[in-house]
Amino acid sequence: MEDISSSTAVSIDLQSDGGQNDAIEVRFMALCKSALSLEENAYAQAIKIFKETKYLTSSNTSAVGSGTPEEIERFLSAFVLYSVKRLLESTGDKEHREQLSHDNGLTLCRILRSVKLNFLDFFKELPQFVVKAGPVLCNLYGADWEKRLEAKESQANFVNLSTLSRHYKRAYQELFWANDTSGGDKEPPVSSTMSFSSDFYRFGWLLFLSLRVHALSHVKDLVTSINGLISVLAILIMHLPVQFRKLSLKDEGWFAKRGEKGVHLLASLCQKYDTSEDVLKQMMEKTNSLIAEILKVQPQVASECESESLIDIDTEGLIYYKGLMEESCLKTSLNTLEKDYNEALHQNGDLDERIFIDEDDSLLGSGIASGSTSDNLTGTKRKFDPISSPARMMTSPLSPFRSPPPGSLSGAVSRMAPTPVTAAMTTAKWLRTVVSPLVPNPSPKLGRFLASCDRDVTNEVVRRALIILEAIFPSSALGETTNLMDNIWAEQRRLEALKLYYRVLEAMCTAEAQILHVANLTSLLTNERFHRCMLACSAELVLATHKTVTMLFPAVLERTGITAFDLSKVIEGFVRHEDSLPRELRRHLNSLEERLLESMVWEKGSSLYNSLTVARPGLSAEISRLGLLAEPMPSLDAIAIHMNLSSAGLPPIPPSQKHESSGQNGDIMSPKRPCTEYMSVLVERNSFTSPVKDRLLALTNLKSKLPPPALQSAFASPTRPSPGGGGETCAETGIDIFFGKINKLAAVRVNGMIERLQQSQQHIREDVYSLFQQVLIQRTSLFFNRHIDQILLCCLYGIAKISKVELTFREIIYNYRKQLQCKPHVFRSVYVDRPTTRHNARTGQDHVDIIAFYNEIFVPAAKPLLAEISSAGTSTKADQGVEVNSGKSGQCPASPKVSPFPSLPDMSPKKISAVHNVYVSPLRTSKVDALVSHASKSYYACVGESTHAYQSPSKDLAAINNRLNGNRKAKMSLAFDGADVGLVSDSIVANSLNLQNGNHTTSAGAPLKTEQPES
Repeated sequence: MEDISSSTAVSIDLQSDGGQNDAIEVRFMALCKSALSLEENAYAQAIKIFKETKYLTSSNTSAVGSGTPEEIERFLSAFVLYSVKRLLESTGDKEHREQLSHDNGLTLCRILRSVKLNFLDFFKELPQFVVKAGPVLCNLYGADWEKRLEAKESQANFVNLSTLSRHYKRAYQELFWANDTSGGDKEPPVSSTMSFSSDFYRFGWLLFLSLRVHALSHVKDLVTSINGLISVLAILIMHLPVQFRKLSLKDEGWFAKRGEKGVHLLASLCQKYDTSEDVLKQMMEKTNSLIAEILKVQPQVASECESESLIDIDTEGLIYYKGLMEESCLKTSLNTLEKDYNEALHQNGDLDERIFIDEDDSLLGSGIASGSTSDNLTGTKRKFDPISSPARMMTSPLSPFRSPPPGSLSGAVSRMAPTPVTAAMTTAKWLRTVVSPLVPNPSPKLGRFLASCDRDVTNEVVRRALIILEAIFPSSALGETTNLMDNIWAEQRRLEALKLYYRVLEAMCTAEAQILHVANLTSLLTNERFHRCMLACSAELVLATHKTVTMLFPAVLERTGITAFDLSKVIEGFVRHEDSLPRELRRHLNSLEERLLESMVWEKGSSLYNSLTVARPGLSAEISRLGLLAEPMPSLDAIAIHMNLSSAGLPPIPPSQKHESSGQNGDIMSPKRPCTEYMSVLVERNSFTSPVKDRLLALTNLKSKLPPPALQSAFASPTRPSPGGGGETCAETGIDIFFGKINKLAAVRVNGMIERLQQSQQHIREDVYSLFQQVLIQRTSLFFNRHIDQILLCCLYGIAKISKVELTFREIIYNYRKQLQCKPHVFRSVYVDRPTTRHNARTGQDHVDIIAFYNEIFVPAAKPLLAEISSAGTSTKADQGVEVNSGKSGQCPASPKVSPFPSLPDMSPKKISAVHNVYVSPLRTSKVDALVSHASKSYYACVGESTHAYQSPSKDLAAINNRLNGNRKAKMSLAFDGADVGLVSDSIVANSLNLQNGNHTTSAGAPLKTEQPES
């Protein structure tokens, strides 16, 4: 790792660099020295990184922001300074950290103000810099630089805080007036008390931030923060003068729980927010302690106090602070909280969270006030390409889908359009009420399955679960001082994941035993990788439920030692065997599976490549040359040693079983690290096929009807004959199933692009899909280290060229940007590995734009396939199959035929009432832009009779419900639980595909033509 000492800072002279320094460097130097006053070491590193990445300001100028050189320069300056700040803070050098955190230190807010950017735009474009500057940062800061940068965590924290601040503002406006109402006016005019009320508002947010700093600093998840915010609302309700109350305590929406002594405040808030009263009471204790310790206000038992604000509140068990909201005390409290937060900000100055209550702050961007922060980070409303939020990049806790489980919310409007806070708390309620009451041990039924194996594996299963979950949820970070709150949180999450794991494992064993008509499931229950995948899936659902910031996907893969290809094989089975799983979590797993299939399984170090070396021997040389093979999983003993986990609390394991597992490498190794050489033993260890339903879905199109294979046979050695027969090995069958999943996902995305491009020629869609399948089968290496959408876009452009369709790559990319799954790096940064034999050109590994990849890599590889489609037409090939040799492509004989385009779900409207003309249909891709535009202000379209002039989504839906329900007294609503109404995700459509045989339309031929990059 290259080191730049502070002594080298003074030797950097912008005028002595061989005439290569220009005005851009001069401006950046002035920014560092004059505007930000960087210390010497930080200045030196910033200058070096900027010099080595400044080519971004002149190459591919449309890649960042609006594409103007001035804006790209501002983005680059912000990215470089942010990287230097974060990576120097993580070096462990106390001196550097102190220099960066002094009064005029480097904070993200200062950086963005200096370059005139806001948080929304900054986080949208940050991943592009991470990709482009990766090699430079790796040389300076080591291979773990990206983990230390914590870019995704910072973005997730920003999204969470945006959600919390919007909810706090909305709740405050519902509960309190902006000014004094003592005059009796329902909506009093603005008066001199306006500033007094805004102080109340600010006090509540500062108290919440102080709670995050002192009590919740190690527990950065949305659910815990929401509980903290609820406790602050309780403090405000008890202490704000009654003339500022907008809602009466008789309002049943907020205060539904009441007794003889008045409103049960905490119980009412718990019902309002679907949280636990015990959890809220614990949070109230932390909030009360904080007020007493920081604000130095004496706590009093509320039942012994006389205050107008406590009238009609059952004060049993509540704490009251006399004079807390009086004007004289309030000013002092605000100053104290401001000072306390300033000190915390200087120690860890990343994001000044006080900006969220300042609507005029330019740092927030335009999405905060409208409540569309997450959409702006993940959606398609902006002309230029937004980045995916952590939720779409990891499809994790910050998923944009927000529907709660059926029947969990009262009221039709709430169920149709839950807020992020409502969705998070509803999902957390499922975990609390369904999973938490379970015992943290195998049930008697599961115990019988474990004991019925060739040997009793109960202790193995229990021991493995404890070790793996301790690795995922460590009691305290390695090398850090133990924090009680952190340990309690980790222990609670471990127990939730453990109980969920045992619950789903029992359901899987029951289903497997019914298929096999036996209780001995030895091959399944002794498979190490299967259990780790199940534990990882359980832990990921727990993390997604709490919407954590510090454990974003793929953290569970790294800590369990499995790869994306491994996890992709159990997701569908996990969903099928847990019927109570809320819709939000089902969507999370569907989105997660999409991300795994589209890119992560193709990354270096994926166990997919270990299976491919068996199923497609012709690919072995290329896989080995690129170093793509996965390393073996670390042993449980190695993980236990790494976590300093004592064996005292673990079940004993027989010596014979220890000997059986001693062949694994004992070192903790990342599953993404490649093997340096091909070893067949790794293929044996790392390969297994998919669960039953996956296999059945794919084999309906690949093979003749076969008896349903058992789940445990899917985990057999890859070299064993496939249970389905046909002379295939398990590895070949598994790869065919995996390719079937890829093709189904591709079909959905091809259809979406063709519809968006409004291509009337039917054969275009079939030809693109056919070409994609042939590339997957015959040119599989094109997918290595790449995203499937990159291949799809190239297939679309290639077919357009040979079909003489007037369609440019620019048009394709412009429309791809509007797709829900779009990520800018897909077309901006495509992996290439140029051979060293090239002359007068760059060689080695690099990242180029999609047009350069098409011209340089895709066309030479796929030209014969394009020529075949052009000359013969796809319908002939669909009937005859594709003859492939097993040489360069690695395709083995007897491979599946290229399939016709599958039947997609019917998108036509469905009449849902026999009396009224009301229809519901999934939203077509071509209609998305119009419905979600700023002008329409609505995500809903009513086909049939109009109810009245548009008012709002909630009022329109309520009106439709009222008309359908007629004069019925019972409150009822349309049952939309069976199918999602609105935006349909790729995964939902893909899961309902019905692959059928059919014919393709013949396409017209045309000479192959490439396109030059457009400026």
